[in-house]
Amino acid sequence: MKKTYLKDLQSLLLGSVTDAADAINYFSTDGSIFTLTPEGIVYPKNTADVRKTIQFLHERAEAYPSKKVSVTARGLGTDQSGGAVSDGLQLVFPAHMNNILKLDGDDVVVQPGVNYRALQQMLHTHGRFLPPYPSSIDYSTIGGAVANNAAGEKSIKYGATRNFVKRLKVVLSDGSLIETGRISARELNRKKGINSLEGKLYRDIDRIIDENITTIRKSIPKTSKNAAGYDLWDIKHRDGSFDLTQLFIGSQGTLGVITEITLKTAYYNPRTTLIVGFFDSLQKAADAVVRLDELKPSALEFVDYHLLDFLKKNRPQDIEGLVPENLPKIALLVEFDDHSQVRQTLRNRSAQRILKKFGATFRVATDPVEQQALWKIRHSAAAVIWMTNGSKKALPFIEDGVVPAKKLHQFLTETYKLLNKYDLEIAVWGHAGDANLHLQPFLDLSKAKDVNKLFELSADYTKLVISLGGSTCGEHNDGLMRGMYLKDLFGEDVYALFEQVKDTCDPHKILNPDKKIGVTEEYAREHLRTEYSMKHLYDHMPKT
Repeated sequence: MKKTYLKDLQSLLLGSVTDAADAINYFSTDGSIFTLTPEGIVYPKNTADVRKTIQFLHERAEAYPSKKVSVTARGLGTDQSGGAVSDGLQLVFPAHMNNILKLDGDDVVVQPGVNYRALQQMLHTHGRFLPPYPSSIDYSTIGGAVANNAAGEKSIKYGATRNFVKRLKVVLSDGSLIETGRISARELNRKKGINSLEGKLYRDIDRIIDENITTIRKSIPKTSKNAAGYDLWDIKHRDGSFDLTQLFIGSQGTLGVITEITLKTAYYNPRTTLIVGFFDSLQKAADAVVRLDELKPSALEFVDYHLLDFLKKNRPQDIEGLVPENLPKIALLVEFDDHSQVRQTLRNRSAQRILKKFGATFRVATDPVEQQALWKIRHSAAAVIWMTNGSKKALPFIEDGVVPAKKLHQFLTETYKLLNKYDLEIAVWGHAGDANLHLQPFLDLSKAKDVNKLFELSADYTKLVISLGGSTCGEHNDGLMRGMYLKDLFGEDVYALFEQVKDTCDPHKILNPDKKIGVTEEYAREHLRTEYSMKHLYDHMPKT
């Protein structure tokens, strides 16, 4: 190792530390459009290694402020906001801290490096599942899902990740370890009396909430889900109970590093009913979504004409025989997973009546093989546009806006207008029931003109989302891409509260800096990639 301090750190740990060129290069990107070159990679063996690493960096920051080194927690690098890249050290969890520790009734305890798909498969064998899984389930980790407050196609019924996290073990910025969970008002007072960073967190966060409760409540996003900012809304309940778990969920490792997660799970029913409706009108589809949502479906997804046309031209086998020859304006996928098959049947019939009322043609599938084929209409979306050839690539930078569900039609039409304004190809998909759009315009990061267009469009899109009462990110978080818009989204007063929270938890700014808080467009421009790819998804872990 070239850097002396890395050798010093290695001597403290059971896990390994490296600054090998291939590892540094590999971990300089994630699923976003950004790149930062880390100084070193740490593969911690256990929580003690995480604590020693952060304590080492904390002491260095106190002794040599000009030489402080930051640390960023990382899973498998699917983050599309730039939250998993840094120019300090990276704590990479999937190498060793990838264990399912305990299945206790309906709860499961895991380390952050556990692969989401592997955990889901294990839960299925026990008749349980984690509903808020993201589309990147095959690659992503549970730690990353918690750090981002991830959500997905089942979130319309079950909610986002934060609805399933019960407790956390978190290493704070001084290397101390705390365990979070909901505590009573009496226990909160005891915690506030502790003479440590943990005690300071309880004192300061409680004070921030109490002194600004009206401002905080007014700022709650009016959307079905939100991954922007720090969640100050769900920490303290009206009965005085308090849970710092909610603060760390969605904080992207900027307030503490999570080393253990206790999750509740849901009953898993593999026998579902899927209906795919095809609409010749955006307005009719949006009106149908409002009515369908009342039936409590387990998924309510969509793809638009432009994406279907893209699939037809580039991967016709994925939709052949599944959609009408004359492509619809929108295809809606509605799923019911009620435990009772009778209730599923009744909801299915109600959904069919709604689809007929709004002029849709549709297919109903209860056979798993047919369902899997129909889900390809939606699931192949991002994968196909990522794999296109040429210098222009589908880029994730405005891919996660969410607005109140009743404004879906307006959101879609105004988004189309914006893309036309910038002369960009249109292809939109996402979570219809949440009015959460995913879109990845084709641009060439090596061209200054396209880079300027990227930031101009991003600013315009943010204004659109805010004007509709929405949030800039429903499930992919702020990171480096959307952190610069948090002040616009929440206002000066709430943003100042976010800054206070960051200062309390991380006074030396060593925990994943320049993400969420303090992000500027200038900094983001400096760290753009010149070429986009998803090669980082391939495995690059040391042998255990």
